Amino acid sequence: MLSHWEQLLGLAQAEVRATLAGLPADLRARAAALPVTFAPLPNAALLADGVDADTLGLFIGEAFPDGESGAFQLPPQIMLFLETLWDFAEGDEEIYREEIRTTLLHELGHYLGLDEDDLEERGLE
Repeated sequence: MLSHWEQLLGLAQAEVRATLAGLPADLRARAAALPVTFAPLPNAALLADGVDADTLGLFIGEAFPDGESGAFQLPPQIMLFLETLWDFAEGDEEIYREEIRTTLLHELGHYLGLDEDDLEERGLE
């Protein structure tokens, strides 16, 4: 029998694959290079850096259009916080999948250089 975490992870991975597969080809190619990682909740280091405990997802790194900085940085990635997303969905699997999709697209938008206003205009707040 799968643990709660394994169930959340399996649903999230399937939704990420489906969402990325549904992107236009040029965007899909850019998104394919961007790792998506999964964690139950923001860890202590992220909380210490000012990330809210109820954050659903996070884009880390330099936006795609900004490209080349001389300073060393971690490679860009998207983090999805599955326990937070599950709590936000109030345990409803359909809402959980929708929120995985919306959060992934929101964070992908940051990677592509969109700000919060741009994302809100696209219904990805």
